[in-house]
Amino acid sequence: MLRPLGMGMAALLITLMPLHDAHAEQVSQSSDRSGETTASASTGDAPGGLITIESDSQSADNLTGVVTAAGNVRIVYPSRGMVATARQAQYFSREGRLVLSGDVDVTQDGGNALRAERVVYLLEEERAEAEPTPGQQVFTQMVIRSDSTLQTPLTP
Repeated sequence: MLRPLGMGMAALLITLMPLHDAHAEQVSQSSDRSGETTASASTGDAPGGLITIESDSQSADNLTGVVTAAGNVRIVYPSRGMVATARQAQYFSREGRLVLSGDVDVTQDGGNALRAERVVYLLEEERAEAEPTPGQQVFTQMVIRSDSTLQTPLTP
């Protein structure tokens, strides 16, 4: 069942981790005093961490486990120190996959950044794949820190 989560700014709270049990995730919807719609989904005591998704509109399909946010999407993932923006985001809970598309910008505490047209984040593998706009390139900025305890083949 596809449920729209409101017009204007909507917020969604979900526990971000792969879901293997088709009935384990519960998605609920409520409105606060200002009339803003908030939806929450939980997979129990998941170690993945809580994220917040804000967007112009959102829908959740409990049958497929897909949550879609569209328009001015902003995702905050505090346990990873990440903030992402995009035109659309889809969270495929059963596959453990988050897909961001349209002017994707991801920043992380410490100065790491990524800009692309589309980013697919595979939660179980902790791996991201970024694709550029046709004719463009993906931009990545990484802060590399030296660790005095780190031993490499070049360390005497």
